[in-house]
Amino acid sequence: MIPGPGETLTSDDWHAAGEPFRILDVGPMEGATVLDRRSWAQANLDDLRRFLVSEPRGHSDMYGGFVVPPDDAGGDLGVVFWHKDGFSTACGHGTIALVAWAVDTGLVDVPDDAERVDVVVDVPSGRLPTTATLIDGRPTAVRFMNVPSFVSAIGLEVDTNHGTLDVDVAFGGAFYASVAVDDLDVDATAAHVDDLIALGRQVKAALAGHSSIEHPDDDRLSGCYGTILHETPGDDPRCQRNVTVFADGQVDRSPCGSGTSARLALLHHHGQLDVGDGLHHLGLAGGTFLGRIESVDGDRVTTSVEGSAHRHATSTFVLDPDDPVGLGFLLR
Repeated sequence: MIPGPGETLTSDDWHAAGEPFRILDVGPMEGATVLDRRSWAQANLDDLRRFLVSEPRGHSDMYGGFVVPPDDAGGDLGVVFWHKDGFSTACGHGTIALVAWAVDTGLVDVPDDAERVDVVVDVPSGRLPTTATLIDGRPTAVRFMNVPSFVSAIGLEVDTNHGTLDVDVAFGGAFYASVAVDDLDVDATAAHVDDLIALGRQVKAALAGHSSIEHPDDDRLSGCYGTILHETPGDDPRCQRNVTVFADGQVDRSPCGSGTSARLALLHHHGQLDVGDGLHHLGLAGGTFLGRIESVDGDRVTTSVEGSAHRHATSTFVLDPDDPVGLGFLLR
């Protein structure tokens, strides 16, 4: 898969609320479902992932996805997500970017004069119905209906360099630990990003092996994916700002799509949001995702998340066989 002498590999590069998403179709993968194909990619495409993520072609916070077929005829396309440390089970900002790309490139049919188009995307965590809003045929926003979210732990005590903190855990396609930073000596802004990375890593490490990050249906969805460090800038809990630290110290520039679903589940659990209520979720780079609780069934909360994405590059990659850095390097 890595380009040999004289070969090239081309990607479409998009961002959603500032968070990058590099899109490629690298050919067939084994497996009947996207989750199966993720497992195959973990075993067979890790060098390609490293090649696309690492400097000088990428950076430690790079994100992307391989376009694959859907699970069955009910879907339009599938995607295997990847980042610096592996292949993730969910990626909301990537789903938004992928649907915008699919509409923009004509991969999905858009009727003339349509104001919106539905696109069904299969991701490792499940099937996501999405709707792209169009102006003059171009996607201006994408809303996806996420897999059911649920709360798995409340008020876990975790020792950090900011003292003992209460941590809540919820699933939104992946498991996230949530920590309020309103009363700490840091805030959810770029000015404190290094401290937030350290705090996010401490929380994630403390939860390693904890029962709250074990998925009840499929162990391939288990594990703490990231830490959401959040604050409420004003008095309204329906507007929050966060920095999400995921994988091994990666920082999400966007408000984090699947993390938004996890936050919605927690806000519902704490009685701060009900069905039909929305959340203005602010990200590190200034972008906003609009989350909403669509329905509740027992302890499962169905949420939707809306944002916009923009194409910023088409990149053609080569690998010089004499290049001493090879697949690349990462400085952190």
